[in-house]
Amino acid sequence: MTVSSKMNSVSRQSVLSRLGPGGLLYAANKILAVAAGKDEDRWRSKNEGALFKRWKRTTSSVETTPAAPAPTTPSSQPSDLLKFLAINALELSAPASDALLKSRSSEWFQLSGHPGSLAPAGPGTVWKRRAAGDHPAHNPERDAYEALAACPHMRSAIPRFYRELEYGGEHFIELQDLLHGFRDPHVMDIKMGTRTFLEDEVSNARARSDLYEKMVRLDPNAPTEAEHVARAVTKLRYMQFREQCSSSAEQGFRIEAVKLPGQPPLTDLQKVKEPKQLTAAVARFFGNDERARRAIATRLREIRSLFEKSDFFRTHEIVGSSIFIIYDDERVGAWLIDFAKTRRVPNEIKVTHREPWQQGNHEEGFLYGLDRLINTIETARLSEAMTEPDVSR
Repeated sequence: MTVSSKMNSVSRQSVLSRLGPGGLLYAANKILAVAAGKDEDRWRSKNEGALFKRWKRTTSSVETTPAAPAPTTPSSQPSDLLKFLAINALELSAPASDALLKSRSSEWFQLSGHPGSLAPAGPGTVWKRRAAGDHPAHNPERDAYEALAACPHMRSAIPRFYRELEYGGEHFIELQDLLHGFRDPHVMDIKMGTRTFLEDEVSNARARSDLYEKMVRLDPNAPTEAEHVARAVTKLRYMQFREQCSSSAEQGFRIEAVKLPGQPPLTDLQKVKEPKQLTAAVARFFGNDERARRAIATRLREIRSLFEKSDFFRTHEIVGSSIFIIYDDERVGAWLIDFAKTRRVPNEIKVTHREPWQQGNHEEGFLYGLDRLINTIETARLSEAMTEPDVSR
């Protein structure tokens, strides 16, 4: 059995102590649900025999303390089998496992982002894989979450940060699962800012043929005459073209994905670009639920106020972050997420998060977009949206 497929005994014991009997029961139920699903025969044929053989071999290592005499009343402590299934549930969750995602499909899903970058880790938490390309000794997203968690202004506006961990040679951070506790919710992921790429990503002025080909596939008329002749564009040109294809460049935000109750996520929303289209999409998202619409607008105004008071945001550019909005029949919530591209700006630079970007000023338009998002939500009405074609489908 490889190191990447098993936790060591110390890790197992710490996980068991964190989860407790309730968490162990939850994880075990989820594993058992996989066997009862539509892929039951395939799962059984490939995994079931090996799973229970492993349990028989490892129960002694899972429980290291001597067994107590059998109680006369039902025990609240988890059995060896329950502990083993819980451990295997955690193994499935890092890196992301199709089996675990399917077993929690009624209550957990990854709405957007790179496939496999998130996985449910246990009741109420998720693991997020470190962004590709980060230096082994530097994790900007972890640093941002740690700093914001320590900030009295911002800790309530972000998911709870628990820890950084290594598993199977990869690095993860463990965060609060924002979907936990909601029942079949409405969910919207909104990418913030007029610029969603880092300045050092576009510092190379060399024109590239591969980026020209990507541009032409998206819009054959987008390249200039000179670019058509050269059959190449720079990275900066291509990235700005991509921002202009959506509402990011003009409005400072774009709708990345939407999940409505009982429906699969909608992620191809590039056509939702014009102000009327954005307003219509937001109005359809809230429907006739004025309670949710007003509560989310209030929450976003609160996040904006906290943002403006935070020393962290005075000294950092917030590139590629999102606002995550959730509501169901009972609860509403909105959080600021995704800090993989958050960077400290040079000491002599002062960012407003509203001014237009020019190379070197590190402005990303986060607050510019948040101002317009709040206004869009406050003015969106379903009756007006029904006259606008639904370009989100």
